[in-house]
Amino acid sequence: MKRHHHWQGLAEADRGASVAMGNFDGVHLGHRSVIDLARRPGMALGVVTFEPHPREFFAPDAPPFRLMNAEARASRLARLGVDQLYELPFDAALAALTPEDFARKVLAEGLGIRHIVVGADFRFGKGRAGGAADLADLGKHLGFDVTVAPLVETAGVEVSSTAIRTALAEGRPRDAAAMLGHWHRIEGEVLHGEKRGRELGFPTANMALTGLHLPRFGVYAVKIDVLTGPHAGSYHGAASLGVRPMFGENLPNLETFLFDFKGSLYGERLSVALVDFLRPELKFDGLPALIAQMDADCDQARKLLAEV
Repeated sequence: MKRHHHWQGLAEADRGASVAMGNFDGVHLGHRSVIDLARRPGMALGVVTFEPHPREFFAPDAPPFRLMNAEARASRLARLGVDQLYELPFDAALAALTPEDFARKVLAEGLGIRHIVVGADFRFGKGRAGGAADLADLGKHLGFDVTVAPLVETAGVEVSSTAIRTALAEGRPRDAAAMLGHWHRIEGEVLHGEKRGRELGFPTANMALTGLHLPRFGVYAVKIDVLTGPHAGSYHGAASLGVRPMFGENLPNLETFLFDFKGSLYGERLSVALVDFLRPELKFDGLPALIAQMDADCDQARKLLAEV
C-alpha cells in the first residue's frame, strides 16, 4: 500500500483510484462496507481520510477519543487490500474549502478520483455544509461517480465509532469486536517503564495511550502481535490498562505480560488486542496479595484465550 500525506503533485500512477472517503476511526464493519463498495475492476482501491482527525483540529483540548492512531489505521487498511491511502492534512486551509472547492480542487484535480463511496451520514466542506447528495451532484460535473453506502447494524445496534467507544468504556471488548469486525487493538512502541513487573515476576511491555480513547481501566486477557524485531510473532497474555493505584498517581498506560516469553521488546512495535475484561483496577494490602491476584488473572486469561 502506498501512503500519501498530500493531495497535490501526485504521480499519474497514484491518481485515478476508486476510493472510500471518511475518517475510518477503528475501521469498523460500517467502514469496511464503504471500502468494499469502492472495489472496482481495473481501478486501484483507495481510501481518502484526514490527519489529524477533524475533531482533533476543531477541539484540540477535548478528551482523547480516537480508537486508533494513524499508524494502526494504516496497518488495518493495508490488511483490507487498500492500494492507495491518501491522508489529507486537515488544517485551516482545508477546513476553509467550500464543498464545491473541496470536490474540485482536492478530489477531481488533486487526486483524479474516478469513483467515490461515502457513508449516508458523510459531511464535508466548510461548516460541514455538504452531504452525500451534494457530493453526487458535484461528481456529475467533475467527472467522478458517487455511491452512498447505507449504515450498518449488528444485533439491532447501529455500528458506529461512538457505540464502540461506549462498549470499551464499559469493559465490553467482545461487544466492541462484534461491531469492529476484529479485536480492538492498541498499537505502539514498547517504552522503558519502572520495571516493577520484572521485580514481581511478571515482566511487562509498557505502551503509552496518548491521544487514544481509554477503555475501562482494569486487567484484560489479550492477544499480542509483536510487529518488529527478532521476536516478531503472535502471543497470548494478560494486560493491565490504567493508572496503577498500588504505586501512587500515574499517567494511564498499558502494561502487557506475554505468556511463556523470554527476551527484550524495548523499542519494538506491538499490537495488543483486548479480548476479555477480567477485573477492575484494585489497590491491594501489600505486594503478596497483588502477586497472588496476578497469578489468578493469568490463569483465567489462559483459559479464556484457549477458547478463542
